[in-house]
Amino acid sequence: MSRRVLVTGLGTFWGGRMAQALERDPDIDIIVGLDTTEPTIPLERTEYVRADQSYSILARIVKATQVDTIVHTFLVVDSTRMSGRSLHEINVIGTMNLLAAASAADTSVRQLVVKSSSLVYGSSYLDPVWFREEVGRSRPPRTRVERSLLEVEGYLRDFADDNPHVVVTLLRFANVLGTDIVTPISTWLDRGLAPAILGFDPLLQFVEEDDVVRALEFVATNQVPGTYNVAGDGRLPWSEVAAISGARTVPLPPVLTGLVAGPINRFGILDLPPEVLDLLRYGRGVDNRRLKEAGFDYRYTSAGAVENFARASRLRHTVGDSRPGYRYERDVEAFFRHSPAVTRTPQ
Repeated sequence: MSRRVLVTGLGTFWGGRMAQALERDPDIDIIVGLDTTEPTIPLERTEYVRADQSYSILARIVKATQVDTIVHTFLVVDSTRMSGRSLHEINVIGTMNLLAAASAADTSVRQLVVKSSSLVYGSSYLDPVWFREEVGRSRPPRTRVERSLLEVEGYLRDFADDNPHVVVTLLRFANVLGTDIVTPISTWLDRGLAPAILGFDPLLQFVEEDDVVRALEFVATNQVPGTYNVAGDGRLPWSEVAAISGARTVPLPPVLTGLVAGPINRFGILDLPPEVLDLLRYGRGVDNRRLKEAGFDYRYTSAGAVENFARASRLRHTVGDSRPGYRYERDVEAFFRHSPAVTRTPQ
């Protein structure tokens, strides 16, 4: 049976790549992508719809397109990207509007996939070695990103309880590294500067960017309900991650770390979002067995993700980044998609 899928955050890294992955699936007939910005990668048959960041028009889009699946890729997990107000509008208000559209009386939605983060577990000296999905955080959230993600997950649980006919999947991803994704951690390592809190060498866990897209595609096409941690096997000391990446550690004081991070952020030396300061002190590990038991097969361990990133980083520094930027041109894309003059190769 043909599927109709809506992807949020189409102009972001994850939204665009998820749409690309779905385009390769012959069982998916229609793909619609929403965002405030146009796609940054070429897409063959995904229809782009411009929307505000709170997705206030989502209910109309869902009704008009009769999508059966929504993949919500656009939850902000990096507070350096925007103001607190924008973060709240995207994460909380945007998700509330999405859930309202998916729970309308005449909705066609039967599956909802949400991309979240292991930030919901926090980082504390009280933490277990491995967080299982049902284990809560050891201490209350201290950052706006963590609070917003926890609020979103609360709304999602209520939605799942009230709409048993909808398959709801929540994926909590560990720290992401890869050849293309840009995060605070990847930026530090690519610059060759790894902030480290004196007296601490935390154990960190990573998931490779390709495994992120593969996990989203897996649950979207196999209808796997529930909450799942997504992370490569094993953990590495932060000092080893820095060494593999060829980065020099930048010491931070063990007390008043947040106060020191302020001027470092302001002067653009390094981005030190508050949500990673506890991570640099205590680390974090999540149990990834549940998704494996559902049938997902990781291609990368945590160490493999770091090594793959390091190889790509060395290559960029040696030959430069020569990949041309993609510019979405609506009329040109419409020509390629629909013009009878275009010769199309069967897929």
